[in-house]
Amino acid sequence: MAEAFIVAALRTAGGRKGGRLSGWHPVDLCAQVIDALLARTDADPAAIDDVIVGCVSQAGEQSTNVARNAVLASNLPESVPGTSVDRQCGSSQQAIHFAAQAVMSGAMDIVIAAGVESMTRVPMFTPHVLPAKAGLGTYMSPRMQARYPAIEFSQFAGAEMIAERFALTRDDLDRYALASHRRAAAATTSGAFSAEILPVAMRLAEGSGEGLHERDEGIRFDASLEGIGAVKLLREGGRVTAATASQICDGAAGVMIVSARGLKSLGARPLARIAHMSVHGDDPVVMLQAPIPATARALQRAGLHIGAIDLYEVNEAFASVPLAWLQALGADASRLNVHGGAIALGHPLGATGAKLMTTLVHALHRHDKRYGLQTMCEGGGMANVTIVERC
Repeated sequence: MAEAFIVAALRTAGGRKGGRLSGWHPVDLCAQVIDALLARTDADPAAIDDVIVGCVSQAGEQSTNVARNAVLASNLPESVPGTSVDRQCGSSQQAIHFAAQAVMSGAMDIVIAAGVESMTRVPMFTPHVLPAKAGLGTYMSPRMQARYPAIEFSQFAGAEMIAERFALTRDDLDRYALASHRRAAAATTSGAFSAEILPVAMRLAEGSGEGLHERDEGIRFDASLEGIGAVKLLREGGRVTAATASQICDGAAGVMIVSARGLKSLGARPLARIAHMSVHGDDPVVMLQAPIPATARALQRAGLHIGAIDLYEVNEAFASVPLAWLQALGADASRLNVHGGAIALGHPLGATGAKLMTTLVHALHRHDKRYGLQTMCEGGGMANVTIVERC
């Protein structure tokens, strides 16, 4: 069977809302990643067969095919096409799957899969809030409403449902959040992110900043359990707070995926082989639990067991998500998000899939491990799973 290889993987450091990346147009930020992937691999720009970009809020500056626009803002020639993907938070992980499928089919040899999201410039929920305010309707069709009467799909409610279902206490969630910040801080100070972060010029929303943005802006190096415990609950009687949820974030990330023929033409050494990829749907009301059955199904299809996976990247949309995943799968907590996760590093929605893959691939090399697994919850109750093997 034909194989797909990752030969380069890069991400910007996360930028806080209104922070060091807030002055970047998302198209130009994505183009920076594309150009850096070309430079890292010394690839002929004209040899790129396609660019697939994940983005959730495809409105305003991220509308009208953000992938093609990023191509036109990059060093790629006009002959290189681009298409945009929306699988909610898993958008750029799905872009990776589409790119891998393209090269494994033999239809293409070199594809860039990327993701971008400026949550400062195109706020979350913009694509359905603005049309609704303009009287242009809602995504909830009459047939959907008949199937789910009086239901409002909410990630916040889903996070609480999972915490309750898996008997996770407020203290459990707070302690997990603290661990995320501490792991991210340790990774930063030790240089664990140095190979994966693409330094870009700092650009503030109100004008140009000075210097480079090369450190994740959301990490709280002085985080404490007391400080996290003082944050107000999102709902009365609940368990989830803003401190145990992912941070709003601006960012972009990308990977270059090639076939064996593409690998030979580049003369590059692969970072990883894509060993498995799948996607699974689950309860859209609980919404965030899908990574659990998706992972179980992926491992069965791949002929692997959870103990064979050396490192896991499970997106920290809320602390309850990875904690429930660990509990349900009997996974080793010491292998989970070893360099921190979205609670500390931020969750730039459509960019997070490529961002997590970038971190996972580089972590496998840094820790000399073989298999890595990535999964994340997605709006609508879905989850992608990708298993990679270090080369």
